Amino acid sequence: MTGFYNITNKIKETLEAEPFVNNVSYGSFDNVDLNKQTIFPLSHVMVNQCTINTKILTFNISVMCMDIVDINKEETTDLFLGNDNEQDVLNTQLGILDRLMALLQRGDLYSDKYQVDTDVTCEPFVDRFENKLAGWVATFDVQIQNDMTIC
Repeated sequence: MTGFYNITNKIKETLEAEPFVNNVSYGSFDNVDLNKQTIFPLSHVMVNQCTINTKILTFNISVMCMDIVDINKEETTDLFLGNDNEQDVLNTQLGILDRLMALLQRGDLYSDKYQVDTDVTCEPFVDRFENKLAGWVATFDVQIQNDMTIC
């Protein structure tokens, strides 16, 4: 009866092992304290729901990976890149989600019975919060073994 703890801790541990993640938080997206600049890059985990079947639990989980966009004070004429590192942030944060999904779809987490067996869509965001943040949100279903007994 530890499925919730197991899946949230596995995702937390996997994200913490990433070199471009400083902190991992949990809960509603509204509760993330985004005013502390020392916490970035940040990954945030939210469990949306769980479906109980006889032998498996299916958790619908959203993971948001984000970082602060630095704006260069020098004027630029490059209309594609602009004068900030927004594309760098988007690239790095997508890489974090890509690795997490790879581990859940075919890697160590999959072998440990934490499994995502569908494609995952990631949605980018920029300026979604007060400080200039950019990143991605991935929402996916993870199946784990239901260890509840009937005794």
